Amino acid sequence: MKEKTDLATPSTIDLAVDRTRLAHERTLMAWVRTSASLISFGFTIYKFFQFLRDQNQAVRDRLFGPREFAMSLVIIGLAALVFATIQHRREMVSLRRHFAHVPDSLATLVAGLVALLGVIVFAALIFRQ
Repeated sequence: MKEKTDLATPSTIDLAVDRTRLAHERTLMAWVRTSASLISFGFTIYKFFQFLRDQNQAVRDRLFGPREFAMSLVIIGLAALVFATIQHRREMVSLRRHFAHVPDSLATLVAGLVALLGVIVFAALIFRQ
C-alpha cells in the first residue's frame, strides 16, 4: 500500500537543512550575547573607576589600569563577534551552495548592530580620558 504524500509537507532533507541553519543562527546569537556582555562589562568597569576618580577616591595609576582593562574587554568582545560572524557567513554560503532555498540570516544583522555598538563604546573609551 502506497503512502500518500502531501505536496505541502516538507521533505526530511528540507527539515534537516532548516535544523542546521537554525543551529548556526543559535550559535551566532550565543556569540552575540557573549560579545555584548564583554563590551558592556568593559564599559561598566571604565565608568565605575571614572566615578571613583571623580569622587577623589584613591585609584592608583598602573601600567595596565582600569581603562586599559576595559578597552581589552571591548576589543575581545568585538574580535569574538567578528570571527563568529565570519564563521557564520561561511557556513551559510556552504549551505546555500548545496541548497538554494536557505533564507537570509537575521542574526547577522543583529551581530552587525552589536558590533556597531562596540565600535561606539571603543571610540568613547579612546577619546575620553
